[in-house]
Amino acid sequence: MGARRTVRSLALLGALVAALAGAPAVLAADATDIGFVDQAVLASMPAFAAAKRTVDSYGQNLQRQYMARARNASPAEQQRLGAEFQSKMAAEQRQVLGPIFGRAQVAIASVASSKNLSIVVDKQIVIVGGQDITADVRDLLSGIAPPVPPVNTPPPSTVGYVNQAQIDAFPAIKSASDEFNRFKAAEDQAAAAKFKTAKTPADRDAILKDYQKALLDKQTQTLKPWVERTRDAMASVAQKRGLVLVVDRASVIYGGTDITADVTAALK
Repeated sequence: MGARRTVRSLALLGALVAALAGAPAVLAADATDIGFVDQAVLASMPAFAAAKRTVDSYGQNLQRQYMARARNASPAEQQRLGAEFQSKMAAEQRQVLGPIFGRAQVAIASVASSKNLSIVVDKQIVIVGGQDITADVRDLLSGIAPPVPPVNTPPPSTVGYVNQAQIDAFPAIKSASDEFNRFKAAEDQAAAAKFKTAKTPADRDAILKDYQKALLDKQTQTLKPWVERTRDAMASVAQKRGLVLVVDRASVIYGGTDITADVTAALK
C-alpha cells in the first residue's frame, strides 16, 4: 500500500545530465535570462503547508482503511486495493494541491515574463549563476488578488530539456531496460537462496560480490551502450540547436527548449 514507484534501472537522464552539464554550466553562469525558484520556500508558505497537511491526513486515514481491508485478502485482491488506493490519493492531491500549484505556476510565469527570463528551473540544480526569483514569486502569491498569467510566451532559450519518461519509452531502450530487470529479478532470487545456505560471513561476502559483479556486467552489456548513444544524441542535438545546457524536464518550471522529440528521432 502506498509503496513508492521503483526507480527505473536504466536511469538514463541522471547519467546524461551529469555528463552534459559539466562544461556548459560555466556558460550558464553568465546567462541573464535564466531564473530559479527555491520550491522548498514556496512549500513552506501557509497555504501550501496547510494543503499538504490535509493531503497527508487524508492519506494516513485512507491507508489505515485499506490496510484493514487487505489484511486477509488474496494477492490479486491486494493488488486491486493497492491500485484503488493510489487512484484515490491521486484524486485527492489533484483536488487539494492542484489549484495551489496552478496558482504558483502562474506566479512564476508572471515574474519570469516581467524579467524577460527564457527559463526557470529548480534551485536544487543550480550551483552558480542565474537569477533567484523566489522572493518575487512568494510576494505575488501572498497578495490578495490572484496572479495574472503573462501575455507573452517565453523567449527562445539556450537551455534545453528532455522528458525522461519519453526517452525511457523508446522501444529499444525499454527493451534493454526490461531485459536488465528480468536478469536482476533472477539474480535477486538466486542470491537470496544462496544466502540461506551460507555458513560464514566470508561466504556471504563472496555471494554479494558475485551478485554485484553479475549486475554490473549486465548493465555494461545491455544499458551502457544506450546511455552512451543517448548522450551522443543529446550532445548532437544541443550543438545543432545552439544550446548551452540540457537538463531533465523534471527540473524545469517554466520555459526552456524541449528537445525530446529531436533526441528520440536521432536514436532511430
